[in-house]
Amino acid sequence: VAVIDGGIDTAHEDLKTILWTNSKEIAGNDIDDDKNGYADDVHGWNFLGGKDGRNVKEDSYEAARVYTALKAKYGDEVPDSATVKPADKAEVELYRKTKDKIVGDVNPAEIAFVKQLLPGFLRGDSAIAKDLGKSEYNCTDLLKYNPIDEDAKKLKIFLTQLCKANNSNEISNKEILNQLQADIRKGDAIKNSPEEYRKNIVKDDENDITDRYYGNKDIMTATPFHGTHCAGIIGEVRGNGKGNDGIADNVNIMMVRAVPDGDEHDKDIATAIRYAVENGAQVISMSFGKDFSPKKSWVDDAVKYAESKGVLLVHAAGNDAKNVDSSDNFPSPVYLDNGQKAKNWITVGASGDPKDGGITASFSNYGKNEVDVFAPGVDIYSTIPGSNYGRASGTSMACPVVAGTAALLLEYFPKLSAEQLKYILIKSAVAPDMDVNVPGTNRKVKMSELCVSGGIINAYEAIKLAATIKGDRK
Repeated sequence: VAVIDGGIDTAHEDLKTILWTNSKEIAGNDIDDDKNGYADDVHGWNFLGGKDGRNVKEDSYEAARVYTALKAKYGDEVPDSATVKPADKAEVELYRKTKDKIVGDVNPAEIAFVKQLLPGFLRGDSAIAKDLGKSEYNCTDLLKYNPIDEDAKKLKIFLTQLCKANNSNEISNKEILNQLQADIRKGDAIKNSPEEYRKNIVKDDENDITDRYYGNKDIMTATPFHGTHCAGIIGEVRGNGKGNDGIADNVNIMMVRAVPDGDEHDKDIATAIRYAVENGAQVISMSFGKDFSPKKSWVDDAVKYAESKGVLLVHAAGNDAKNVDSSDNFPSPVYLDNGQKAKNWITVGASGDPKDGGITASFSNYGKNEVDVFAPGVDIYSTIPGSNYGRASGTSMACPVVAGTAALLLEYFPKLSAEQLKYILIKSAVAPDMDVNVPGTNRKVKMSELCVSGGIINAYEAIKLAATIKGDRK
């Protein structure tokens, strides 16, 4: 299973033995032994790295990148679509959407407040991290913590109030800090071109999809939390008495780093998919997404390539509590050139606890036609960096639940094709015996109104159904 994400802790006690290992590559010699174009890709590859060893940690948002480029072409005002050439109409509409997103969402007063808040946050964060002895912590860690430092006191109050408002003590300092910094970057995008974090480090030709042999071997780098958590859900070592048990017990995890703190670039995602397929992945887990995809055709071509090789793609539906039948959410399985949907693609929403917050996660995107199935995505316990364990919520967690179940099926029924896996996982989903909330609201509907399957992933039912099907994997 390839996990396209932000990195992985390769030394984690519950993951290091299940990492995919490129047997044709000799580790540490800086030579491309298997001649696949990537030197020392022992456990995967980092498409957000430079040949000098530097790595992209944070990046801008796609809306800002597109808005800036089209503003330079068309000026401050979006042209009337009736006055532009037919060939430019789609681009002008894209400019209109990105301008609405950038300018419409930004409250200057809020951005000013965040900028004023950030220095104190950073001082308090540094003090708390030193006192607790760890750089990443959550509100549970703060319960018995009595700070002396004034900035630490203020930050503890701020974080605990935020956790209380969101009914979760698992919200971490890193999550909040990332959001504050993202808000500032978004506000700055109105007046300034977004910083080209990636360009200054990776140094490929981003406008050339055939220029694909870039990056470096560092798949852990500075952002391993998310990918480590997702990988553990899929295949964390079972039965060793540590942490949790992964869903599949005979699985190798290939990390393909292509997702920064910010929006991923279409080229990196397309190239990451191709890398995973070419190096033997049978399932690809993709817990990321964005509102705009200016080079979607490149991603579509990679998805078609995966489809031709029988590789299943599993994608997180997103965490905006929106209907993706009518709202853009990328990457998307619908091909630009023909409007058809990829047959090897599953989109996953997040379910929760009916006794605590409801069957559908309040944050989950949904769609009767575009979301295929729901899977557990609230307070999921899994591996985190440093051979530690912790909880996280999101469709990012639901996605590897489905990817792990697909891997479980392939353990026992290796002849199942990607299309058959999708059929089984959707057909065997179990509908709840009650109406559920439309995410983000208190409105009750049948779950069949929120996804194609009308239910939640069920490994036991999937195994029973798979046993009745003759595999047609080529």
